[in-house]
Amino acid sequence: MLKSFDGGRLFGAAWGPAPAGVLALHGWQRTHRDFEPALGAPAFSDGHGAVAVDLPGFGATPPPPGAWGSADYAEHLLGLFDADDLAGRVTVVGHSFGGRVAVRLARRAPERVERLVLAGVPLLDRQGRRSSPAVRYRLGRRLHRMGLVGDDRMEALRQRYGSPDYRAAQGVVRGVFVTLMGESYAEDLAALTCPVDLVWGADDDQVPVEVAERVRALVPGADLRILPGVGHLLPTEAPDALRDVVLAGLRAGPS
Repeated sequence: MLKSFDGGRLFGAAWGPAPAGVLALHGWQRTHRDFEPALGAPAFSDGHGAVAVDLPGFGATPPPPGAWGSADYAEHLLGLFDADDLAGRVTVVGHSFGGRVAVRLARRAPERVERLVLAGVPLLDRQGRRSSPAVRYRLGRRLHRMGLVGDDRMEALRQRYGSPDYRAAQGVVRGVFVTLMGESYAEDLAALTCPVDLVWGADDDQVPVEVAERVRALVPGADLRILPGVGHLLPTEAPDALRDVVLAGLRAGPS
């Protein structure tokens, strides 16, 4: 059942007893429903509660007022801790885009984040796969900045040469996507102080395992679990494995 949080600023679902010890953040163009197989009742056992929200601009949550970056999203989530839905310190589960927000949240409010569980998160560029935009697009972008190409023409170039995620985005969410593409997370990763579990699909073709291996090298003590036969949509493809990692961390207790 859809539930409102933080005075209607966020929507999503809550499973199990409150206050919840788990906060789940979904991927790009996804919703909180991705986590129901792993964290929803009765599957999520041992008396633990979980909250999964639709991040602004996705699902039932209204879009942000501008082209937010992941740090803005993390700031927006802080209000959840002022209500009765979340415990004082929580395990934050982040898939893909939600994992970017989770890392920013752990850096912004380390006293609130007990543990991170990150799945298929594009925190570093793929090795040897960073490509430059087409020459025509780069020229159009430069001329647009100079005022020599109009907005309509620039948008036509974005539609032609932009990624599928960009073309699928609408309104302000498209601006969010552009902002995210310019972000870097290496400094945040190196500064993390909470335990970090990396859970990755061996067949993830969007964020390959080599990205996870380099992330692990940046995060002191991070653990990496690779799941054979699983792709990028890990929360829906391997909910049992994700649940096991989350529960193991909860049973381990405070760091």
